[in-house]
Amino acid sequence: MIDDTKQRQEVKAKRTAKNSVFLDLFQDKKNLLELYKTLHPEDADATEDTLDIVTIDNVLTDNLYNDLGIMAGNNRLLLLLEAQSSWTVNILIRILLYLAQSYHEYFERTSQSLYKSKKVKMPKPELYVIYTGNKGRKPDTISLSQEFFGGADIDIEIKAKVIYESGKDNIINEYIVFCKVFNEQIKEHGMTKQAVTETIRICKDRNILKQYLSSKEVEVVTIMMSLFDDEQIMRTYAKDIEKETERKTAKQMIRNGKMTLEEIADCVSSLSFEELKELEAEVMQLA
Repeated sequence: MIDDTKQRQEVKAKRTAKNSVFLDLFQDKKNLLELYKTLHPEDADATEDTLDIVTIDNVLTDNLYNDLGIMAGNNRLLLLLEAQSSWTVNILIRILLYLAQSYHEYFERTSQSLYKSKKVKMPKPELYVIYTGNKGRKPDTISLSQEFFGGADIDIEIKAKVIYESGKDNIINEYIVFCKVFNEQIKEHGMTKQAVTETIRICKDRNILKQYLSSKEVEVVTIMMSLFDDEQIMRTYAKDIEKETERKTAKQMIRNGKMTLEEIADCVSSLSFEELKELEAEVMQLA
């Protein structure tokens, strides 16, 4: 019989836990307004009713990331993308694709045609990246032209403001701190339920997202937990890609005919000698 306590401890935390909380947190219009006010404290007319979430699901095939789209009235479109703790300027490509899809859906939603002579109306875009790692020497703004084309004058440009931990008392900063506490607890406890519950306890004690975590603690734990080890799934996928790459390499080596199968086996560690013999037979059959 499996010990129930041990079984519960072995339940893994979702690798996308922080992302899930990111979206769930701002589904609440009160939190959404607080986020907007953090970015636009000068907008005294903003209310919960003037804000709408226009997040697009699965804009890219990689849905491990969460992207939040907000319409403020009819004249402002805010996109907030989370970069997590691994820095990558590839997020600019996500922003570009997300922005294009957001406008496409906006024109459909407002019944505006791009094929008529009348100029369409479109909301002004504001692009943000929430980075949950340490700032170091990273820039406050990133741009497509600078990062991918050496600062050249290109025909399309994307610029995004990067938001880091600031020490300021606002909901965005609290979320970043929440993520950092979670990273620390993962280092101490691994991807386990204990890491999740300790993260929630510490953040509540430090008044970080306290109201959200207190009112939805059970839901937050559920969001952050999964019976499936996503990390293991990703490792398996990576191994499959590696093996397929080595199969192609081995085939080319066999075609070249300059190495024995034993020598090729030393170069492609993911393939057994029997698999190499099968590849050799396949290559010879196609020759």
